[in-house]
Amino acid sequence: MTNITTIYIIDAEGKKLGRVASLAASHLTGKTSPTYVRNAIRGEKVRIVNASKIVLDQKKLEQKTYERYSGYPGGLKSRRMEEVIAKKGYKEIFVKAIYGMVPSNRLRAKIMKNLEVTD
Repeated sequence: MTNITTIYIIDAEGKKLGRVASLAASHLTGKTSPTYVRNAIRGEKVRIVNASKIVLDQKKLEQKTYERYSGYPGGLKSRRMEEVIAKKGYKEIFVKAIYGMVPSNRLRAKIMKNLEVTD
């Protein structure tokens, strides 16, 4: 098996978050390749450009929440999408969206290293 690295560049300008994220997730997992194997990383990298120019509805900015739990009583923390964008930028919402679309197995962290998001 050859180790050829392919870089897919996705322009997010004027597109919805979920459409770009699902396209990136399918390229990262290698499902667009004719030699797809689910237990191996194909070496395909994805670069998302113009992340800050995506189309986001005002309702989604106000109502979409990202939650995390520390494991302790009262340890549930939640942030709205607009707070996450203000604090960490558009890169974080792309990473979270794609992370949820990639299979949750041992390869997930290695697959996510092949993602690059630029504003």
